[in-house]
Amino acid sequence: MAQIQKIYATGRRKNAAARVWIKPGKGLFTVNGRAIDEYFDRESLKLIALQAYDVTQTSGQFDTYATVAGGGISGQAGAVRHGISRALSEFDPEKLKPALKAAGFLTRDPRMVERKKYGLHKARKRPQYSKR
Repeated sequence: MAQIQKIYATGRRKNAAARVWIKPGKGLFTVNGRAIDEYFDRESLKLIALQAYDVTQTSGQFDTYATVAGGGISGQAGAVRHGISRALSEFDPEKLKPALKAAGFLTRDPRMVERKKYGLHKARKRPQYSKR
């Protein structure tokens, strides 16, 4: 079997895009040059970013390097999760892909902010109606 150096994948959510590289290692996790605890200061965001490793029971087995840009901090955590899921499914498609697919982590979340329409204040907020 060929020695796998690094696996690259892209993940997206809302307006955030993450480029993720994983390789077998000790579980180091770097996001935009900072440790995951430093970058995602809320515990819930860290859990979202690491969910793919929890579902596949591979926590601590891969070193992860990610760069993420665009969107908000929550969208960025989702984009990192999507990128890690795609990289793990490429690493071992037979073992890891079914668990990731069952959890829904391989499908890009299509929900986006609805655009503003002309004549309205926002996407759906109308000006106040006045009968006379």
